[in-house]
Amino acid sequence: MAMMFSQGLGRSFLAAMAGVLALGGAALADESYHTDYRVTLAGLPVARASFTTNISDSDYKIAGDISSAGLVNVFTSLTAKTSVAGQVVGTERLEPQSYELIYTRGKRTRTYDVRFSGGSVVKTSITPEPKRNADRWIPVSPGDLRAVFDPLGGLVLSERGGLCNRTIPIYDGESRMDLVLSPKGKAKFTAGDVSGEATVCSVRYVPKSGFNKGRSDIEYLRQANDMEIWFAKAGGMKLYAPVYAKVPTRVGPLYITATRFGA
Repeated sequence: MAMMFSQGLGRSFLAAMAGVLALGGAALADESYHTDYRVTLAGLPVARASFTTNISDSDYKIAGDISSAGLVNVFTSLTAKTSVAGQVVGTERLEPQSYELIYTRGKRTRTYDVRFSGGSVVKTSITPEPKRNADRWIPVSPGDLRAVFDPLGGLVLSERGGLCNRTIPIYDGESRMDLVLSPKGKAKFTAGDVSGEATVCSVRYVPKSGFNKGRSDIEYLRQANDMEIWFAKAGGMKLYAPVYAKVPTRVGPLYITATRFGA
């Protein structure tokens, strides 16, 4: 899945897409929801995911499983278990307290653990520690860790200020990036038994730190101009969550589609 367009970037971006889909039907009450999605490349399945979300008036928790599928498994297998827990602030914002991703590619497993306080990162660890080229690595500065979101809840949005008129700072335990949204219109969507109108946002990817400078896959996405995310509400939901995303890659667009939304 993530290796189709970049291990680090793919890990973070797909986790973000998958995690927010898990909140697709969640109204701010004591409820539990299950959401599924698929990832395809050139019409072929490359990944699938299943998420469970528990959310109340004061806090939330998301737990999910992601796995590679189709022909991707012929070359290498990928699985991930991820979770986030935090507080619901003012019924319109999710503020993380802890985020974890256990990411296995082939025989190698790596765990990312991030702790937040007041919307900023106060502790982060990667086990085992990755080997880095000091000459090429762009370190994450303390300023990069202030006022950031985890990859799971960062794309659950309120209408305040305009849905697509914002920049979303995301930190995935290693890399720091901005997703710059701008309006692109409306579109009809269907996700399982749910259908409706989605707000389409164009997305510009801006890498900040936590990666090797000069990486071709990151430069490709930095220059891409056809990335987009569709946001929608379901049921009594007060926040918007993605139902669809398109991510350009060198071998064709990667599509992330909700197959069950708010069920």
